[in-house]
Amino acid sequence: MISFSSQVDDPLERDQTCAPSGVFDGHVHLFPERTAAAIWRWFDTHAWPIRYQRSPEELDRFLGDRGVERYLALLYAHAPGMAAELNRFILEFAAEHPRCVPTATVLPGEEGADGILDRALSAGARAVKIHCHVQRVTPDAPEMDGIYRQVMAHDVPLLIHCGNEPSLPGYADDIAARCTAAAFDRAMRRFPEMKVIVPHLGMGETAAYEALLDCYENLYLDTAMALSSFFELELPAGLVERRWQRLIYGSDFPNIPYAWDRDLRAIEAADLTAEQRAAVLGGHARQLLGFPVDG
Repeated sequence: MISFSSQVDDPLERDQTCAPSGVFDGHVHLFPERTAAAIWRWFDTHAWPIRYQRSPEELDRFLGDRGVERYLALLYAHAPGMAAELNRFILEFAAEHPRCVPTATVLPGEEGADGILDRALSAGARAVKIHCHVQRVTPDAPEMDGIYRQVMAHDVPLLIHCGNEPSLPGYADDIAARCTAAAFDRAMRRFPEMKVIVPHLGMGETAAYEALLDCYENLYLDTAMALSSFFELELPAGLVERRWQRLIYGSDFPNIPYAWDRDLRAIEAADLTAEQRAAVLGGHARQLLGFPVDG
């Protein structure tokens, strides 16, 4: 289990940074207020204090005020019967907030899972979110195949948290055994053309996920929290500069204990050309999600 800093809320760390033009945050969490409050209580107990505990409208406005042009809104269901309502919430919110790009979720193996996803994707969800830690599923589990088929049929990307970190004490599961790059690879061998984003640079097995980029042309990694220096990580040297073509900027906003733009600043500081940086900060997300790359 990786460790993280106990100094999470530095009052000198400002959050007024204005994002450069064209930023598309590929990893933002947005839930109905009661669900979000329950998640934040869990974080308070088992992880870190959430710096930005605000309503969905306030979170949307916060990012917009700082120049974020679009963001991918992620949610997940931890129990049967939740997913359809979560999908309805995010689709309705996105219809009124154009910065918000909605995803769909489902609990793998729940009754009617294929129909839940098909309805949400047909209604305008642009991607699917699965969280193997929370939903207690391995990437190569049989109940995942229906989800993979829906993703392929609708030609949308899947964002699947299948790296084995951060493995937090509140998870009622053996994350290290459940979430492995080998299990993910077994799943991808069955669906090698699938568009997939693995968040947090595959934290815990980053080198293994980097190697898989050479095997699957539609596989990407997002940066959420992995470039923040919050976790005690040893990332492969030169990863951002070497693999910029397969990286997507993500912040994990609002579920972070520090200023919202740490990963953004790390990418801006990397040794990239302006075109490469723009691709990481927005171009790749637009391409995968079906938006014009230049806007």
